[in-house]
Amino acid sequence: MQYRRLGNAGMKVSAVSLGGWINFGEGKVEAETARKVVETAYEGGINYFDLADAYGTGGAEKQMGQVLAAYPRHTLVIATKLFWPMSDDDNDRGLSRKHIMESIDKSLERLGTDYVDIYFCHRPDPETPIRETARAMHTLIERGKVLYWGTSVWTAAQISEAYDVCERHGWHLPQTEQPEYSMLNREPVESEILPATEPRGIGLVTWSPLAMGMLTGKYDDGVPHGSRFGREPWAKERFFNEGTAEQVRQLKPIADRLGITRSQLALAWILRHPGVSSVITGATRPEQVVENAEAADVELSLEVVEEIEEVLKTK
Repeated sequence: MQYRRLGNAGMKVSAVSLGGWINFGEGKVEAETARKVVETAYEGGINYFDLADAYGTGGAEKQMGQVLAAYPRHTLVIATKLFWPMSDDDNDRGLSRKHIMESIDKSLERLGTDYVDIYFCHRPDPETPIRETARAMHTLIERGKVLYWGTSVWTAAQISEAYDVCERHGWHLPQTEQPEYSMLNREPVESEILPATEPRGIGLVTWSPLAMGMLTGKYDDGVPHGSRFGREPWAKERFFNEGTAEQVRQLKPIADRLGITRSQLALAWILRHPGVSSVITGATRPEQVVENAEAADVELSLEVVEEIEEVLKTK
């Protein structure tokens, strides 16, 4: 496993990390399989585990926290997030100081830990001034409940404003942004987010690197019964069409020549960028974790990257 600094912070995260969005919480992956997924990740060198209070309405934090409790805390980088409604109460959502202060304690209890390494603002909150949110995050860091804070799916302008507010007041700066990014979903990361984050030393930890499974090749011949696209029409609508299917098919000879899978090719393509600290992967089986983790050691030559770019230009 390769480890990278979180932007310009001293803390290092595994280049490939494990998220709990699609696989943890009640009604998701069977409990024993979920445990083996986490254990396989840790044994494979993954130290960064990414969660959110909204995943399974707290269930993912609780389930993964129980497994992670078996490992020395200093060997783990645990991240969670807040923003989405956790109940019908008007204040149990968003990024107000009240919700932030209350949510962190609930997440820590579910995770079974005294602090989280990274606390993300899961989306921007149009009803709360960024200054209020930034100051609340500064408070949590000062109290030792959070080590670093970051944003997720914020615009470049919002990230810049948060950074500038913190710098002006001497508060702890946002250290990471978590955007969606893949071969099939490149904007606004490349044109807007990276130009805002890299100069400020903010590291990206990207999610949905396989375009919800499209880049694995499982949809080369259509949508299999029981697959994610079969269960979730909205995901299929986003990524599945003949144009993208053909692009993914054309990536296979490149991956085959390199002796890797298309999933590993897609992850390595993201990790080639110095502005990316980690790529968050999901897994429902231990063997998927092993495959994803191996992508951290794949280096793509300039010629291969250019070949990939030619494929991605086709429709």
